[in-house]
Amino acid sequence: MIALSLAEIAAVVGGQTHDIPDPSVEVTGPVVRDSREVVPGSLFAAFVGERVDGHDFAPQVIEAGAVAVLASRPVGVPAIVVEDVQSALGALARHVVGKLGATLVALTGSAGKTSTKDLIAQVLGSKAPTVYTPGSFNNEIGLPLTALTATEETRFLVLEMGARGIGHIRYLTGLTPPKIGVVLNVGTAHIGEFGGREQIAQAKGEIIEGLPEDGAAVLNADDPLVRAMAPRTKAKVVLFGESAEADVRAENVRLTDTGQPFFRLHTPSGASDVTMRLYGEHHVSNALAAAAVAHELGMSAEEIATALSGAGSLSRWRMEVTERPDGVTIVNDAYNANPESMRAALRALVAMGKERRTWAVLGKMAELGDEALAEHDAVGRLAVRLNVSKLVAVGGIEASWLQLGAYNEGSWGEESVHVSDAQAAIDLLRSELRPGDVVLVKASRSVGLEGVAAALLETGAEGEVAAR
Repeated sequence: MIALSLAEIAAVVGGQTHDIPDPSVEVTGPVVRDSREVVPGSLFAAFVGERVDGHDFAPQVIEAGAVAVLASRPVGVPAIVVEDVQSALGALARHVVGKLGATLVALTGSAGKTSTKDLIAQVLGSKAPTVYTPGSFNNEIGLPLTALTATEETRFLVLEMGARGIGHIRYLTGLTPPKIGVVLNVGTAHIGEFGGREQIAQAKGEIIEGLPEDGAAVLNADDPLVRAMAPRTKAKVVLFGESAEADVRAENVRLTDTGQPFFRLHTPSGASDVTMRLYGEHHVSNALAAAAVAHELGMSAEEIATALSGAGSLSRWRMEVTERPDGVTIVNDAYNANPESMRAALRALVAMGKERRTWAVLGKMAELGDEALAEHDAVGRLAVRLNVSKLVAVGGIEASWLQLGAYNEGSWGEESVHVSDAQAAIDLLRSELRPGDVVLVKASRSVGLEGVAAALLETGAEGEVAAR
């Protein structure tokens, strides 16, 4: 964080100083909420959780080098006491962002947010110092914590914004007002909470409503609900996609023999070829969004293409491809799942598999509400249509719907199977995998299928595991 004295921070957040001998002492390190992340110069934000109260760690964090605690009550060590720690954190982020000379880029969408954020960060990072959201740290706490890691040297701040209801993104953009806002797509993720795709579109579009006139709204030309958001902003509208009307578009899209996308990138200032390190054709749209942002910030088509071709994943368990010494390839995409990302992952699996046996180890997609049965059934059916060699549906009722969809589409007998839990899936795969097989592991985060991928990699680790 940019250096601020405790007195300045107290004034910004409307707090009272307690047990602080010298209010002129500066916070020079990061603001953190995990006591294990404290380094000398930190400010520790004490949140009260369901099982842990951060205030209990106050003496420990001061001993570890924190300058003070941002707390909702006195803790017997240097502290700035406020009524609400989350609101204070947001106020501090607003203040710090206002003092930065950085350009803020914010993005949202039903699928692909984190992968696209990682691409934007790497492309812009090839040009100037860039701070970006770690993982999916995209809510009312994670976003200000990310913004507060920026320093005077930061030139680009790339922030992922999530929403579970109308008004959430408007609140986040109030904390960190972007100059460039990106909307990737409107799908069915969290549809059970929103009530419909139109409501999701209403929420996602909030990211462009407060953009300045000299800013840019980067919108997906291939998604009608996203394209229809254009009148909601006074900023310049930049379209990306495979549509001929897109300002930044892809032509000659194909997958390499290993399932990695190749395309010809076209921008208003030129064109250049891109061969991505990531897996799956769905990353083309993500890459185009990143390219549109980079072009608006002055990068040439050649510079963008070079950066995209060298970019990898910065976040765990998102199409993380690892080849075992015996030739079995594990695709760990277990961080989260929704119908759109499930379909994309299955298509990527088939593209990678070619003449090899392919396994789709799939579990529940959460928060689909009344659409849950139909969406799980549809994913099971798609696995059959794509000729996935075997579907392993893991878990309870939602997994049974996956398996039923495959069965009704024509997958009889051993081509699809429903197992009770992750351990049952591990046991099955350990007994049946053959050298050269490709295994996709994917479900909502709550299912914990990353453990299946980890166990399979341990099984094959008779020598050094080669990560691709």
